Amino acid sequence: MAPGLPRRDRLALLLQREVGRVLSPLWIPLVMGIMRFGFGWRIEGARATRREFRRLRRASASPLLVCANHLTMLDSFLVAWALAPASWYVRHYASLPWNTPERIHFARTRAMRALIYVMKCIPVRRGGDRGEVGRVLGRVAWLLARGEVALVFPEGGRSRTGRVDTEAVTYGVGRLVKEVPGCRVLCVYLRGQGQAGYTAAPARGERFRVELACLEPKSAHAGLRGSLDLSRQILSCLAELERRHFEGRAA
Repeated sequence: MAPGLPRRDRLALLLQREVGRVLSPLWIPLVMGIMRFGFGWRIEGARATRREFRRLRRASASPLLVCANHLTMLDSFLVAWALAPASWYVRHYASLPWNTPERIHFARTRAMRALIYVMKCIPVRRGGDRGEVGRVLGRVAWLLARGEVALVFPEGGRSRTGRVDTEAVTYGVGRLVKEVPGCRVLCVYLRGQGQAGYTAAPARGERFRVELACLEPKSAHAGLRGSLDLSRQILSCLAELERRHFEGRAA
């Protein structure tokens, strides 16, 4: 059963989705083309990563929440690109993840707000009013329950240490999982070969490696304690993927 959401919010999200879908043959190839040819970025092992993502989408109709590590302001674009090519997203628009960018950085001007509106974004102010954050989480939960994919960063912001911080537990991602019955979590660890710490954007010509793991976290706890427990499980999974990433580099 889908989480409740006021009718006005539901209609606004459906309209936003339809606008983005109609324009998707233009904007999705453009964004991915800029990453590939403008910045010269490459995803190592992209074919295997994308095959696994397609398998997960075909294997079950259960909601799918993507949770990733966070090192740059462009990670949401990179993760989406790593999971599928532009042509596949145009044909399977529900699989292109919604995300929740920081309002201050990505929605400062009217033009920026128009762009992120088309790009399946619901801006939020980090550390802002809990009521506003709760409303954004409610919208994302409703979209997940309808079969849309969403992307969140469990650490709540870019890692200041350059590594997954398992102590940076926020309740948001756990609350999403708890509110959406049967929600699966696809943990994605993505990092450039030259990335030592957090930056505004990856270096030109960067090559990225990706590690994936899918889980369906459960908690016996209720309320905030349960949400935090679920968040910890997801962060622990990302930390394990990080360990595999660095072991693979050393091999």
